[in-house]
Amino acid sequence: MDPRALTPALLVLRLCLHLLMAGLLALAAARALADGTANAPAVVAAAAVLGGVYAAGTVWASVRTSRSSAAVWLGILELAWLGLLALSPDGLWVAFPLYFLQLHLLPVRWSVPSVVLTAGAAIAAYVGHGAELNPGAFIGPLLGAAVAVATVLGYQVLYRESESRRRLIGELISTRAELADAERTAGTLAERERLAREIHDTLAQGLSSIQLLLRAAGRTLPAGAPAAAHIEQARQAAQDNLAEARRFVRALSPPALEHGSLAAALDRLCTAGGPGPRVRFTTSGTPVALPTPYEVALLRIAQSALANTVRHAGASHAQITLSFMETAVALDVVDDGSGFDPRRTGAASGDKGFGLPAMRSRAESLGGTFAVESTPGQGTAVAVTLPLPDPAGTPESEEGSP
Repeated sequence: MDPRALTPALLVLRLCLHLLMAGLLALAAARALADGTANAPAVVAAAAVLGGVYAAGTVWASVRTSRSSAAVWLGILELAWLGLLALSPDGLWVAFPLYFLQLHLLPVRWSVPSVVLTAGAAIAAYVGHGAELNPGAFIGPLLGAAVAVATVLGYQVLYRESESRRRLIGELISTRAELADAERTAGTLAERERLAREIHDTLAQGLSSIQLLLRAAGRTLPAGAPAAAHIEQARQAAQDNLAEARRFVRALSPPALEHGSLAAALDRLCTAGGPGPRVRFTTSGTPVALPTPYEVALLRIAQSALANTVRHAGASHAQITLSFMETAVALDVVDDGSGFDPRRTGAASGDKGFGLPAMRSRAESLGGTFAVESTPGQGTAVAVTLPLPDPAGTPESEEGSP
């Protein structure tokens, strides 16, 4: 692990481990010199060698990044420790920092056996040096090994949980940002649709009425009258502005309708792929040009109904049908999913449930009807019918329509 990535707590623990190792080596050397034993110089030399090997490992970067390098360093460190252990019984105390090093640097399948062997070597050395046998000689190293194993493995579990939470928090932050972007996009599209409806229902209709009135006024004047020319100019200006208003309406339409008809947009919706049921699109009747608000409403209702099918129905197949009749256009979305009780979700009253109120509102705002038929376990059918505008009175049929 990169030292720069360590938390303050881990840095303190590492410093404490270094101090513990240095203190135990100094204790072994000092006691050998204080006792005046014949092998005191050898004990001091062995402690120095062990300290040097340990210090080399703390600055050897690959020990912290490579399992093989860590194993090699620990092997050399163990050999140096065994040399000190053979010379002085005080070397057994060094087993305690060795436990933590083995558990930290080796995988569990190797670290725990290494700790057990180290504890066994410490006990054997204590007995081999002729020290008085007592329960503490066995319990001490074994208890220290157990505490080290519990501490390190417990820390590793907590660290993994912390990392899992950190990743989860990162995913939540990313998801929240994506959701905010989606909401902004949805808000922008909704505002574009609202403006398109407003322009179509007010400005475009007003200009169309002005054009009809000017045409009627022009017919009442004798040919060649000065006022007739002005009326014709005013009518042409109204027609040009009406065409411009319709261009604005088309520009504010959903992107799916920018490059084709409603039928083409619905077909692309069905063949988009992704998780969910297989969706089939069909048309019936003779297609006619629809006002932009009609196309927008039918496309949005189809998208919402299909989204409900994917999220809630668990269906394997679904079908979208666009039907052109003499006086109306109808959209049907049917699936073979789990179904539901419309009365319990409020679909019948339109007060709540699965986005159905929004679909109903779109249909009724254009004078249409909206119906949902569903039974638990038998699929769902959504039906929308919009009356076709009167060709004689709609702006779409006026002269100069783009």
